[in-house]
Amino acid sequence: MRLLLRIACLLSIVSAGVIQLAGQSAGPQPAPMPPAIPAPQDRPYSGVIRLGVDATDTDHRIVTVHETIPVAAAGPLILLYPQWIPGEHAPSGPLTELAGLVIHAGGSRVDWTRDPVDVFAFHIEVPVGAKTVDADFQWLTPISSVVGAITMTPEIVDLPWNAVVLYPAGYYSRQITVEPSIRVRDGWHLATALDPASTTGAVTSFKPVTLNTLVDSPVYAGQFFKRYDLDPGGPTPVWLDAFSDKPDQLEAPPEALAAHRALVQQAYKLYGSRHYSHYDFLFSLSDRLAANGLEHHQSSEDGAAADYFTDWAHSLVDRDLLPHEYTHSWNGKFRRPADLWTPNFNVPMRDSLLWVYEGQTQYWGYVLAARAGLWTNAQTLDALAGVAAEYDHRIGRTWRQLDDTTNDPIVANRRPLSWRTWQRSEDYYSEGQLIWLDADTLIRERTNGAKSLDDFARAFFGINDGSIVTVTYTFDDVVRTLNGVLPYDWATFLRTRLNGHGPGAPLDGVARGGYRLVYTDAPTWAVTANDLTYSLGAIIGNDGTLGRVLWDSPLFAAGLTFGAKMVAVNGAVFTSEGLRSAVTSAKGSTTPIELTVQAGDQVRTIRVAYHDGLRYPHLVRDQATPARMDDILTARK
Repeated sequence: MRLLLRIACLLSIVSAGVIQLAGQSAGPQPAPMPPAIPAPQDRPYSGVIRLGVDATDTDHRIVTVHETIPVAAAGPLILLYPQWIPGEHAPSGPLTELAGLVIHAGGSRVDWTRDPVDVFAFHIEVPVGAKTVDADFQWLTPISSVVGAITMTPEIVDLPWNAVVLYPAGYYSRQITVEPSIRVRDGWHLATALDPASTTGAVTSFKPVTLNTLVDSPVYAGQFFKRYDLDPGGPTPVWLDAFSDKPDQLEAPPEALAAHRALVQQAYKLYGSRHYSHYDFLFSLSDRLAANGLEHHQSSEDGAAADYFTDWAHSLVDRDLLPHEYTHSWNGKFRRPADLWTPNFNVPMRDSLLWVYEGQTQYWGYVLAARAGLWTNAQTLDALAGVAAEYDHRIGRTWRQLDDTTNDPIVANRRPLSWRTWQRSEDYYSEGQLIWLDADTLIRERTNGAKSLDDFARAFFGINDGSIVTVTYTFDDVVRTLNGVLPYDWATFLRTRLNGHGPGAPLDGVARGGYRLVYTDAPTWAVTANDLTYSLGAIIGNDGTLGRVLWDSPLFAAGLTFGAKMVAVNGAVFTSEGLRSAVTSAKGSTTPIELTVQAGDQVRTIRVAYHDGLRYPHLVRDQATPARMDDILTARK
């Protein structure tokens, strides 16, 4: 018996050794994964989903949803809540705001189970004999900006359909048909790119559309509303649908209306096409609803301050918003990066070409603002000077290339950052804008003004006039079209700028455009007096609180961070004017600026050895180079 026990023990040891040799540890092994959610197929979903939305509870800011989904047979059904939201380039579907989900089928309540891996997927078992599945739930819109962007107030509702719809897995979104309706408060008005079928009281029903068109066609509704025709007598309607907190905020002065109408005409001259049956700027003028800017194919969600029209002379900050979002109808919605297009809203997006999608759109947003007269040329140059200075000081370039920032919508999901100038955040927008200025001026220089990036825009975005069917593109398509305008090594041109590490921003376009970036002690509308980024190294509020602190700046070296508060300057109680006076007085001297600073419950005095005075960025004319920038900003006849 003992011999047999010894043999068994030896065999056990040998067996264990064989297992070890096979590379398997003695520790735990992973549990098997559940079955994957079915991949979308390009096949029609049978029947029409009926989606009813009640947006009348503005007191609680709750939207109530009833949805009826046809089913062909009993058995498993997976319903998806949209996760990857077009225009946000990220898995930003507001899943935490979905609540109260109850499902019925065949006259009985049916339990649902959330997928343990894909938490945006809900599994149900359709009972025998059921022809439809009914889903009831609420969208709990944020009640505070601490929770999220405010999309519902007592005066205005911004309803994105992706927040209020469930849809069956296994299908392309363009193969699912939805018949939507919405109830708003009595006496309210609404606007959307959707075509209404009927209105009964406060309920508007829309014509059936595909799911992708539905999600691409949000609704604005509100108590105070005015519609402006931006292309009177034109073949394709373009409307500015304005909603406001108060009725007097809706009145656009004549010069403002003229500039918005010019925007439409300048866009047509640039792109040579249109890709919508009608276009709606859904525009909120509000200090309560969150400011917004989200593109759609035949509309856009836009939001500016309540005094956008009533203080027209000074509301410069928001003037490029509508040109940017309007450009997206061509760049981003009609033409879209191939790896960003997805068959439904739960397939991951890849953002590698956002420096075209957003970067070139940012460029055209500034250019069209100038050409339309929303900004003067001088105001546009001030805005561009701010961009040039911002990215010329983007020290994070030393470790992280621009190309990688296209991942930021997924990596950071637009959360606040402690050190943006070092971490970088979606720099493909405005540093991308500088790259396209570089390309535009290079084309103009090499063709003696005969060609420009306008020719690229018409060749790339102007195809298939009148079509709303998306056409995708790749890096090679961009290079090929640029070469059609000007034969050049565009692949190297772009890769060098996307993958470089500086030093400094790509400012060749500024120089080739006939301007130089300089710094003076005079602030501009774009870089205001309290923005001491390029002197002390921070934006400082009127109460002394530090906003963003520039990495490796004098205030950074003194140990200060975002949120610290200046209490005194050189022994005197802090004022913005007093701080700027101290910076000016220290110029050329050796005496440090003495700051008393509170951070949390600690107060300390620091001495900042900065002696270069106030520095605000400007673009000044270089007479040795043709004024190509002026030509770029001039309205097209």
